[in-house]
Amino acid sequence: MIEIPLSKRTLDVVLSGAGLVLSAPIWALVSAAIKLEDSGPVFYRQERVGQGGRRFDALKFRSMIPDAESGRAIQAATNDPRVTRIGRIMRATALDELPQLWNIFVGDMSFVGPRALRPQEVEVNGSGELLSIDQIPGARERHQVRPGLTGIAQIFAPRDITRRNKFRYDRIYIRRQGFWFDVRLILVSFWITARGRWEHSGTKF
Repeated sequence: MIEIPLSKRTLDVVLSGAGLVLSAPIWALVSAAIKLEDSGPVFYRQERVGQGGRRFDALKFRSMIPDAESGRAIQAATNDPRVTRIGRIMRATALDELPQLWNIFVGDMSFVGPRALRPQEVEVNGSGELLSIDQIPGARERHQVRPGLTGIAQIFAPRDITRRNKFRYDRIYIRRQGFWFDVRLILVSFWITARGRWEHSGTKF
């Protein structure tokens, strides 16, 4: 594992702490909107793999219909029919990720890093066979750092490219990571959020 620099952890704690306080009114509005749409649960817990392979529960506002996966891990796709109306707004503005500020604050995640993946995820390879995420080149390197709310792959990689290609973006981040690089990626993420373009990330913005 790569040791987390004090400057990175300090940035995470300060930004996530401030975000939790300042976003409290938004939490109330989003929670009410989710309840009004289908009366289902507001939050969604999902087991993810963090630094060193440690498991943790990532928190999100629910953006899909209740029981959208029926016990199976199914990756969300563009224009996914399981996404609710309020869910589409949340995904475009990344509001569904807002509860992960708590994951950052307690140290499960960082603001910037590879996206936290689920332990049971699989992908179909070129031969049509199911391949475990752990068998894809780059998977082991990703676990050297804490997963992030945003990062190179989240910003620049199209949503529907293969994990193999997304992991290449993650390896670039692991090689280049640093305080000011993180700040730049966070600022770009805020810009995409302000424009409501997260569903179109991976294209020019």
